[in-house]
Amino acid sequence: MTAEPLLQVRDLVKYYHAGGLLAARKPPVRAVDGVSFEIGRGETLALVGESGCGKSSVGRTILRLQEPTSGEAVFEGQDVFRLGREPLRALRRRMQIIFQDPYGSLNPRMTVGAAVAEGMQIHRLASGAELERRVAALLEEVGLDPSYARRYPHEFSGGQRQRIGIARALAVEPVFIVCDEPVSALDVSVQAQVLNLLADLQRQRGLSYLFIAHDLAVVRQIAQRIAVMYLGRIVETGPTEALLADPRHPYTQALLSAVPEPDPGAQRRRIVLHGDLPSPSNPPPGCPFHTRCFHPLRNERCRTEVPPLRPITGTLAACHYAEVSAVEAIEAAP
Repeated sequence: MTAEPLLQVRDLVKYYHAGGLLAARKPPVRAVDGVSFEIGRGETLALVGESGCGKSSVGRTILRLQEPTSGEAVFEGQDVFRLGREPLRALRRRMQIIFQDPYGSLNPRMTVGAAVAEGMQIHRLASGAELERRVAALLEEVGLDPSYARRYPHEFSGGQRQRIGIARALAVEPVFIVCDEPVSALDVSVQAQVLNLLADLQRQRGLSYLFIAHDLAVVRQIAQRIAVMYLGRIVETGPTEALLADPRHPYTQALLSAVPEPDPGAQRRRIVLHGDLPSPSNPPPGCPFHTRCFHPLRNERCRTEVPPLRPITGTLAACHYAEVSAVEAIEAAP
């Protein structure tokens, strides 16, 4: 990036420690283990990986919804992790989140209008008739009838509730939004509508997104860059088209092989990973993926030496043998 990034995350670490009498004897859960990335103004970075890889912990820690173990998150020149209570509260106008569950993220006792207005009231952005006018405008902006402000969340479908959640996030006029799997709980047809809405809002408002997902087909539509996470680490990152066209890390290749192919005549090799995701409280030594890796060149080095994230052809990949595509090597084998 040529311009100064909006957000710079450096060596982010988030460990969860067990409670109770035996807490000292239990190793911490290494949810995020040294993650670094940047997001520019008006850009979307997709953070992709299977459940349990730590991607949601990254988003929530950046916003200080939970405290980091170590690292930095520099947003508009300020290290979010070093801010005191009042400066952090002021900064939260600039950073918001859209939650995964459109059912659980809204208070069932609050009307839609009250939920959307709450942030504006906390930050004293509007009151009285002006507050009502802003709420109505926000609901209309996300594709809902302004009269819905008087209704309650249980009266709406999942897609409508997620639109309410988006309006609530926009209410304090942020420049950066963490989208924590915002479409994974929705039907496929509704997913496309919500993704189109997020893309339109980004163009109109100049928003930046950290878009967290587990589906590469979803992020193709909205992200300019992708970072693939596995066991608390980024294992591959790069521009969306380059990464999807020629993934170099075996894990990325496995994720991509699981994406449904719209052309019934197209042939794609389905890669099935054997074994479960290792425990984040006891990660394997060396390459974190080596216990499930299918690369034909996998050897003792993979089991003992952590591969750095390094440039290959169009992407950065954390694999000792990323120059050789695992899929192509298997297909070329006799």
